[in-house]
Amino acid sequence: MLLNALAALGHSGIKTVRTFGRAGLMLFNAIIGKPEFRKHAPLLVRQLYNVGVLSMLIIIVSGVFIGMVLGLQGYLVLTTYSAETSLGMLVALSLLRELGPVVAALLFAGRAGSALTAEIGLMRATEQLSSMEMMAVDPLRRVISPRFWAGVISLPLLTIIFVALGIWGGSLVGVSWKGIDAGFFWSAMQNAVDWRMDLVNCLIKSVVFAITVTWIALFNGYDAIPTSAGISRATTRTVVHASLAVLGLDFVLTALMFGN
Repeated sequence: MLLNALAALGHSGIKTVRTFGRAGLMLFNAIIGKPEFRKHAPLLVRQLYNVGVLSMLIIIVSGVFIGMVLGLQGYLVLTTYSAETSLGMLVALSLLRELGPVVAALLFAGRAGSALTAEIGLMRATEQLSSMEMMAVDPLRRVISPRFWAGVISLPLLTIIFVALGIWGGSLVGVSWKGIDAGFFWSAMQNAVDWRMDLVNCLIKSVVFAITVTWIALFNGYDAIPTSAGISRATTRTVVHASLAVLGLDFVLTALMFGN
């Protein structure tokens, strides 16, 4: 019984290491096999539309409402200490340092990541990738690489949009609804936020999350079992694994950036 348990544990460990190895090789090939601009520009532009532009609706709506909720809850807390004029600082720092990159990445994983996995998995199931290999076309360069770089480019831009609209949503609640003086709101935010460091750290987080989410989505699709059930499981794995990776990496990055 003990030997069987140890054998199963060893087999699971070896399988996990092999999976990480295949995923790492795919990421390496996607990075070094970046699409040639003149030859693959239409593919990259198309994927920027599919991955980035089509994700804007959920980013815009979520950013505004999260900013409004943050402004309302922050106002209720700050009024107990007669510090409601600090609402702008609270909203801006919360969005720039944490909520902006994390929530945008989670939304991106749910919307764009699942779509990428399903698309690549369907191409695997219908043997489109195998057909490319038979025609001496590298599927990593033509299929994976444009989608990878589109994800890396799109998520930081979507994060900036999310943060900007979240701050605007917070100002709607604080200034337009609760009557905080606009000058106090914006000056408190301006004085508290180090735009260079906070914005740079926000962008660093968004780039790391973009690489991670896109990598997980593409690998799960590329490695999916070529059946309808296999593609469904791969899509579910993408959302779960990407979400957990984003939350775990957020703690690590936050500790490195603000832990001292």
